[in-house]
Amino acid sequence: MRSIIQYLVLLVSVNMIITGAKAQQYSLLIKGGHVIDPKNNIDAVMDIALTNDTIAKVAAHIDPATAQKTIDATGLYVTPGLIDIHTHNFFGTVPNRYLNNSYEAVAPDGFTFRCGVTTVVDAGSSGWKDFEVFLDQTIKHSKTRVLAFVNIVGSGMRGGPYEQDLTDMDAKMTALTIRRYRQWIVGIKVAHYEGAEWIPVDRAVEAGNMANTPVMIDFGGSNPPLSLEELFMKHLRPGDIFTHAYAKVKGRMSIVDDNGKLRPFMQDARKKGILFDVGHGGTSFSYSQAIPAIKAGFYPNTISTDIHTGSMNGDMKDMLNVMSKFLNMGMSVQELVKASTSEAAKAIHHEELGNLSEKSVADIAILRVEKGKFGFTDARTRVAGDGKLVCEATLRAGKVVYDLNGITVTQ
Repeated sequence: MRSIIQYLVLLVSVNMIITGAKAQQYSLLIKGGHVIDPKNNIDAVMDIALTNDTIAKVAAHIDPATAQKTIDATGLYVTPGLIDIHTHNFFGTVPNRYLNNSYEAVAPDGFTFRCGVTTVVDAGSSGWKDFEVFLDQTIKHSKTRVLAFVNIVGSGMRGGPYEQDLTDMDAKMTALTIRRYRQWIVGIKVAHYEGAEWIPVDRAVEAGNMANTPVMIDFGGSNPPLSLEELFMKHLRPGDIFTHAYAKVKGRMSIVDDNGKLRPFMQDARKKGILFDVGHGGTSFSYSQAIPAIKAGFYPNTISTDIHTGSMNGDMKDMLNVMSKFLNMGMSVQELVKASTSEAAKAIHHEELGNLSEKSVADIAILRVEKGKFGFTDARTRVAGDGKLVCEATLRAGKVVYDLNGITVTQ
């Protein structure tokens, strides 16, 4: 009799364990947040369930009893982890190297998660000659996902005369480097060239054709300035990216003319498929360009920071501050999220990122819009605003990596 009772007790215990395991099939549940997932056309209050590092289910209601832990996101926006496609993260201790293995670049993890950013794309800090150093020194040691545009200049973004050397712009070696490190390199960057030649652009496009990757252009420096219309319509391809789109700087034609009108060829360039990126930087964003362009309906395809020690301590500050500038110029939260997630992923040909699809990696930002009186600046102007984006929490591959107010802490 005793053995039968023991067997029945054991059977009940095993059944309870199995039932409990089934009940708590998810490792984490984010409940009640306003989910914005542009790729999947979701813009509603939804729940998101995770199984370890993967999004398992997105639905209108998921029973909290099925999850080991629940985050209450009521009143907050839940979005894919943000993607900043113009950063400078080749941090190092070599003097006089500008953004190449230098003090002015920033190590990514300290400045990403607190802004809801889970993926950054370094914009040409390294060239084919030193990408391996960047890979071993920074990329492989970062919790943030770090991808890269490799510079058409072999020695990277060293500044000054080094970036003017046409003999160091090798399309073949650049393309071969991309092919070898395609897991991390997404394209080619052209920047800071001051001559009147089209050679840097054309060699970057040549490398892009060889490697089947886009080119990002930081254009200008010639006196008189080269034609933007010629750049867009004769040199670049559909899918190539024009960064610092809203800049007004010496040596570069602006997208808005001196009468405050969007230049007519800009719409033609957009129809062709040229992508326009913010790339705020230290002085590469001007309200005199952005306000009339936005009023004309010329929104950015992608939003990015061009973060380095100068820009982050100046008018740019961080990704959410840049997004907040466009929020106060009339873009909706939904449009901002799209430009910072699915459209950014599409621009770098990594459409597995920037969404909340089931079975995708659980990179998630939990944001809110704070209302109040705020000021936003460019190098010359202060503009008042009544809203700004704030990051409450960030998850990278299912792990909480930032939590502003402890909303992920179990009570």
